[in-house]
Amino acid sequence: VLNLLLAISILSIAAMLDRWLFFRKRSDNVDSLRKRLKDKLKSGDLEGAEKVLSSSRSIEAEVLRGALAWKHGGPEAVADALESETARVRKELERSVNLLGTLGNNAPFVGLFGTVLGVIEAFHQLADAGNKAAMGNVMAGIAEALVATGVGLFVAIPAVVGYNVLQKKIGDIESNAAGLGKLVTAALKAGIGG
Repeated sequence: VLNLLLAISILSIAAMLDRWLFFRKRSDNVDSLRKRLKDKLKSGDLEGAEKVLSSSRSIEAEVLRGALAWKHGGPEAVADALESETARVRKELERSVNLLGTLGNNAPFVGLFGTVLGVIEAFHQLADAGNKAAMGNVMAGIAEALVATGVGLFVAIPAVVGYNVLQKKIGDIESNAAGLGKLVTAALKAGIGG
C-alpha cells in the first residue's frame, strides 16, 4: 500500500509540475494587455489591437486572436467565435485536473486500506502468540499501520490544493478572455474597424 501511495504521490507531483510549466510558459500580464488593447481600440486602430494580441504569449490573447478572425461578421460573430475558442482551449487547460481531483479524493482511502490491513495483521499476530511478549509486536504493527493513513493524507492534501489552484487559474483565464472579448465587441458595436 505504501508503494502505491508513493506512485500516486509521484504521479500527482508530475501532473502539478506539468501544469505549472504550461501556465508559466503561456502567461502574461493581463492587466497590461487589457490597457494596451483598450488604448488601440479607443483610437480606432483594430489592426494595432491585433498586433497587441499577437505580441502576447497569454492564453487569453490566443483565444481573442482566434475570435477576431470573425470581425467581418460583427460583434455577434466575434462573441460566438470567442465562446468557440474558449471551448477549444478549455481541453488543454483542464488536462490533468481530473487526475489531481481523483488522486486527492482517493489517496486517503488507499491509506485507510493500508491501515485496515495492518491492524488485521497485528491482530493475527496477537492471536497466534497469545502472550505479553507479543503485545509489543502487535502495538508496533498497529503503529506502522497508522502510518499508511498519514501517508495517504500527506499525498492527498497537495493533490487537492493543486486541483483547487488549477480550477481557479482556469476560471481566471476564461474570465479574462471574456472581459477582453467584451472590449473588442464593444469597439465593433461602436463602429471601430468597420
